[in-house]
Amino acid sequence: MATLKDIVKAMEKKGYQVDTRPYALNIVGVRNSKPVSQDRYDDEIAYFYYDDNGRLIGKVAVGTTDPSTYYLKNPMNQGGAAILKGGQYKDAYRIGTHAGKYTALVQTAPVTVNRDGDRDGYTNFLNATDTGKFGINIHRSTRTKNDATLIGRDSAGCQVFQNEADFNEMMRLAHDSKAKYGNKFTYTLLDDRDAERGRNTWIVLVGGLAGLSYLLYRVLRPK
Repeated sequence: MATLKDIVKAMEKKGYQVDTRPYALNIVGVRNSKPVSQDRYDDEIAYFYYDDNGRLIGKVAVGTTDPSTYYLKNPMNQGGAAILKGGQYKDAYRIGTHAGKYTALVQTAPVTVNRDGDRDGYTNFLNATDTGKFGINIHRSTRTKNDATLIGRDSAGCQVFQNEADFNEMMRLAHDSKAKYGNKFTYTLLDDRDAERGRNTWIVLVGGLAGLSYLLYRVLRPK
């Protein structure tokens, strides 16, 4: 699982904005590049903020960033199931009502999706893109499922938290952020390889500096 620091580094490397205003909520999905199953929660959704002292606080939770097998085979749109394209969608969400049922973060500005129309039950990221308002909300899983690890009908393209407690904590932070900065939230979607690259870059940098220090010591040490 990626750490919050990995995610922040990956965002900065890709030129995405990280909101460092005190208690401003950042929400970032990390898509698994090697999913175990299209019907399992195997992605991550991070929510975090910086406090008055600049400390990074939050959590990386289990979730899904893809439509489930059911909707890949039975898409709600004739063009195919909506797979949110990686990127940063600034001020694209607000606190609202998901499907007329409960409070969540709902899409209010256009986002870009890939339309997977082959109905084979597997995600295809090479299809044509579609940009608009599709109801790609950020919400929680259904409470009454027999198997909480299965997505089932929880996502036709939405970004969904597996654990309700994680979702509730994110929403609490969203309300706090709204009180300070207004009812607008940015959502960023990364690939897990982006976070891994951020971690590896740091390791290489530290290793390189250590190696350089050793070489300088060998050259400059008293004979």
